[in-house]
Amino acid sequence: MTKLRCTAFTLLALAFTLPSTATPLKTRNVVLIVSDGLRWQEIFSGADLELVNNEKAGGSWMSVAELRKRYWNDDPIERRKLLFPFIWNTLAKQGQLYGNQLLGSAAEVTNGLWFSYPGYNEMASGVPDPKINSNEFGPNPNSTVFEWLNNQAEFKSKVEVLGTWQTFHDIFNGSRSGLPIYSGKSFLDSLQEGPTKRLLTELYLTTPRLEDDDPADALLAVTVREHLRGTHPRVLFIGFGDTDNWAHSGRYDLVLQTAHNFDQFVADFWQQIQSIPQYHDQTTLIITTDHGRGSGPELWKDHGTEQPGSGNIWIAVMGPDTPQLGERHDLPRVTQAQIATTIAALVGQDYRKAKLGAAAALPIFQNKLGTP
Repeated sequence: MTKLRCTAFTLLALAFTLPSTATPLKTRNVVLIVSDGLRWQEIFSGADLELVNNEKAGGSWMSVAELRKRYWNDDPIERRKLLFPFIWNTLAKQGQLYGNQLLGSAAEVTNGLWFSYPGYNEMASGVPDPKINSNEFGPNPNSTVFEWLNNQAEFKSKVEVLGTWQTFHDIFNGSRSGLPIYSGKSFLDSLQEGPTKRLLTELYLTTPRLEDDDPADALLAVTVREHLRGTHPRVLFIGFGDTDNWAHSGRYDLVLQTAHNFDQFVADFWQQIQSIPQYHDQTTLIITTDHGRGSGPELWKDHGTEQPGSGNIWIAVMGPDTPQLGERHDLPRVTQAQIATTIAALVGQDYRKAKLGAAAALPIFQNKLGTP
């Protein structure tokens, strides 16, 4: 990036700041929800016609006719609503979305590696780390905004991590951070003993798994729902994995199905938390992905430096303090690294004072002149 572009980006960051601390925010809780490897192309344009119509490229077992019936419309605006009805009928009207490159907006990963562990570290810590160059890296040496908040008296024991991927134990460094991390084979530890836990355990043990000990998204979604009946964390991470797993498996039909399911999980979660007094009209959702993917008949299955476009993502935000601006195409670029500071700022905390090099918050708010 040239010095001129850097200067312009800095000015934008200053122009679109969070409200001053003199203005109290309504947000008391923040939930970061991630669907692993879910492309911006599907989010903003719906099903990919090349992968729907080309049975070989899409690897789909579902017929082309059935895929088109479920997910296709010639109008991309209507098409994306078929795939993501909650995101486009609710979130887009009540919140903001970043990353539609078709409108000149970009949401980008800055770690340069474009796969999962570096992506989760970047969004959770606010700083990319080139040393994290493998999903098997081990315990994260970097503290995250979740750990930082959990070490403050106001948030102590009110920050949690739930996810399908066993590696979240390393990414959030449970042994150092002290965070309760319910992921991989331990995801059911978030539930009290009883009939629901026994049933979910039976389903988990008897359902074939795509990757190691990681549960399916549906089991995680039910577990989160049951967990929130009795526990109300103020800052929560939820990580789903099916969209990435089925893409790596070359099954575009199941990518579409699990993406649609993810949208429904988020819709159900939003409805649930609005029924809980501790969350009602006091909770902001940030929804995103850890990396993008390649495009075309082969590269869509994978991501990384050999699959161009894998550094392009999307970010969505909705909550009581988020202006209802829908698709943001007035900004040339936001980054994954901005998520960490945004989480802290929404609950009234300045993460950048504590974290050297952490990126600025997302430009959610209008400036003082009211210009989006």
